[in-house]
Order: sequence, then C-alpha cells, then structure tokens
Amino acid sequence: MPKALLAVPFLKETLTEDFVFYYQTHADRLGLIGSLRRIIYEHDLKLQDNLIEQLFDQPADVALWRGADGRLKDFLLVMDRGGLAKLLEPLAKVALDDTQLSKLADLKVGGDAVTLYQLNYNASRSLAFASHGDKLVVLSNPAKLYDPATGADDEHGAVSTTALEALLNGDKLFPEAFGLEARKPEVQQRLAVNSSVLAMGYQRFIPNFAGLRFDMDDKGWHSYLAMQEQDNQPAFDFKPIWQAMPMGASACVALPLAAEQQKPLLVKLGAEEAVATTLTEHMAGTAGLCWYADSRLYTPLLVASLKDKDNAKLDADLGKLFGSMVGTRESKVAERIFPVVEQQNGDVHQWQRQVSSNFGQYPAKEAKDPQTITGRAFMQVSLARHGSTLVFSLDDKLVSKALGTLDKRFPPLADVVPKDALMPVYLGPQSLAQLIQQETFDSLPQDMEPVFNNAAQTYLVPKLRTLGGYGKYALTLPEGSEPDGHWQWLPLQWRAL
Repeated sequence: MPKALLAVPFLKETLTEDFVFYYQTHADRLGLIGSLRRIIYEHDLKLQDNLIEQLFDQPADVALWRGADGRLKDFLLVMDRGGLAKLLEPLAKVALDDTQLSKLADLKVGGDAVTLYQLNYNASRSLAFASHGDKLVVLSNPAKLYDPATGADDEHGAVSTTALEALLNGDKLFPEAFGLEARKPEVQQRLAVNSSVLAMGYQRFIPNFAGLRFDMDDKGWHSYLAMQEQDNQPAFDFKPIWQAMPMGASACVALPLAAEQQKPLLVKLGAEEAVATTLTEHMAGTAGLCWYADSRLYTPLLVASLKDKDNAKLDADLGKLFGSMVGTRESKVAERIFPVVEQQNGDVHQWQRQVSSNFGQYPAKEAKDPQTITGRAFMQVSLARHGSTLVFSLDDKLVSKALGTLDKRFPPLADVVPKDALMPVYLGPQSLAQLIQQETFDSLPQDMEPVFNNAAQTYLVPKLRTLGGYGKYALTLPEGSEPDGHWQWLPLQWRAL
C-alpha cells in the first residue's frame, strides 16, 4: 500500500517517510512479531524466521471501524494464506501450553470444526485468529466477538462468530457491505470508505451520500462516489450553489439535502412545529459548504436553495428560527441574550445576532459596547435570503461576500466550474494550505506549545508550501448523474481548472 500511495504525484511530494513506513515500525507490529518468534523459539518449532515476515506482507482484505473516540481503531482481516498454511499449524499445537496463546472458541465451517485462538502481546494487547483451508481471519479486538446463539449484540463494531465462519468459508462479506462486485484481477488496491466516517456525524442531512472508493490498476488510481436512491429525491443541480459561492474558496462540497428528515431535529433545537414544517417544505433540495482562508475552519459558508424567490411568510418563519436557534446566555446583558438585528433591502432579507465566544473573529473591544461581551471575543452570526438562495455563516463577512456575489459585485465560483459535468467537490490547494497553516498555529501558540509549534514550522510548513503550489481541482460526476438504486458507484473525475 505505501508504494501504491506514492504513485500519486501529490502524495509522493507531501507524505513523509515516517508516514509511509509508520506500520513497518509500529509497536503493535513489532510486538506481535516478537511474540510469534518467542513461541517458535521456546517450543522449538521448525519454522524459518522469514515466514513471519511473509505472513505480514501477504495481500489481504481488511475492514476497519471506528472506536468510541471516532478514530479507526479495530479491524477484521481476511487473508488467502497460500503456502503459508504450515506456519499456523504448528502454532495451534502449542496453544494449550503457552502463556500468550490460548483457545478462544470453536467455529463450524462447512461441516469442519475450526478453533479460534487468542494471542496476547505487548502486555495488554490481544487478537483472535482462525484458519481454514486457504483462509486466515484475524480480529484485532477479541472483546468485540460475540456468539449470536447467546443473544444479539448491537454494540457498534461487534463481530459475530457467524461472520467469522462465513469469511473462513470464502464468503465475500466486505464487498457486499459496500455494494461492490468481486475485485477484478487488474485492480491491485481498493479503498472503500463508508459515509458514516466521511460525513463526521452529518449523514442524516445527506442520506444520498453512501461512500467513496479508490481503485488502483496499471493505469493509476481511479475515484468513485457511492450514492443511495431516496424517495422524492431532489435533482442533482448544484449550479445555484456555485453561483452564490464567492471565488477563492479553500475547499467546497455540495450534495442533495434531505430537508424533510430535518424537521424533528429543528423542533428539538427549539423551532416551532409549524415553522419547521414550513422551512422543510420550501427547501429545494441542494446545499453546499465552502471554507475560506480569510475565515476560520469552524465558520464555513453554507448556501442552500429555496423553491420560492419571495415569500413574506417564509421570511417571518426564518426570523423565528434564527432567533430560537442562534445565541448563547449573555451574563452581562439584561435580557440575557443580544437582540436579532433584521434588515431588508429589495429581495434581500438578513438576520444577524451578536454572540459572545472566545472563538469569535472579533475582539471584544470592537463591539459597540465592549462591556457587554462575555469573554475576549464575539461573533456576528448571520442568515440571509437573497431571492431563492439562503446563506448562513458564523462569519458575517462571508455572508456579506455571498450577497455581493449574488448581486454580481464579486465573481462566483461558478465561473471556474466545468459546464459539462456536475461538481460536488472543489479544492483550492493554495488557499487550503493557508487555512491549514492558520488553524495549526492558532492552536499551537509559541508561548504555550513551543515544542509542537517548532515541529509544525519544521515539518508541516514545507509540506503546505508544496500543497500550495498545486492548481485548483474539481471532482466531477458525469452530467445527468442521479442515484438509481442501492450503493450505486459513480465515476469521479479529477479535473484541473
């Protein structure tokens, strides 16, 4: 895999040697190899040392899922052992007479009894493994294993003994979970990522989005986007989104928005039932997010499309929604919250509220009344409707720029979007590098984090400088693409702009 990643010019120039060889020198890998070598030595097993290295270098199918902290933590591995079968057979014979190797459970595979073993290593680490025929299955965390016969286990990431038996029997459970056909011989590497990992908790807003996939063959890497068909799904028309987004973005993403499914969430956040119903009924179905280097990572610009250009009732409901959902308890204000400032000019209706926050882009001294600000900074949270376009951001300057773009006073991102394709993703490497550098050093002040600050200056900044040297890219789908079924994989094309 490291060699395959380096086939991408950008990754070859930006990945460090430590990243590429991270798993070669990882403590778990070294500890596991050490434990196997000890068992071979102490039990006088007639196996060559390089057989262990060969086992770790074999091609495999690996499924990973997140732990409670959100990181990819646990894995389930399936390997065709081929000629390495003789490695595990002697190991199994010493399982009853070793402090690190033990019997965990019995499995049934095609009528054969198969033993599942547990190997303890690195003092507190362990894994489970079993082999049958030419198949080897390894589970990184035996605590995740459960037997369906004793009752279902709905814990996230739990693995049943039935699944292990199916994998040992040759069933292709991993591709089936991603709606994939069996990997073709010419495909050397395949990475598939579920939307639950990529959406960062926002999957409910974008149910059409199922996942991303990257395949590598002799011609290089190829990208794919997986979509799910939904009832009453909106058309994939992102043009109104890019017409409102100002030029100069660091990164953007646009996807169909499942508005009707957001009604319960809006009500839970304080919206009245009638207001939530009205808003979801007027959403046109597409929305986009853009990040800008002159703003912050946590203050992107949100743009959504509405069905109506002018609706007084909708504006009244938007104002109520904004007032109920935006704001915090202000201890230095008599009303305990700053008022919503509402403005209307032609077909532009805007709502704004000052919110005290140490993460705000304005220092407290710049407020009209600095004494009312709790903490050292504040935000000017803004929502605006410009005709049939809705814009929102925690940074009011981005909303103002979007309104100026819609008024044709600033160039829109649509000016660089390919006209013959759908663009769900846009990347501006130079601006993105600036944003990453700004956020990194803001979180690592020299006086508080001198070691990490210096490390970022030494190792990160040169890589960001390399990133900034690349041109703008659009990830595009063929014109007219729409999901038509379950796990439909659509080809993504990287196009230089």
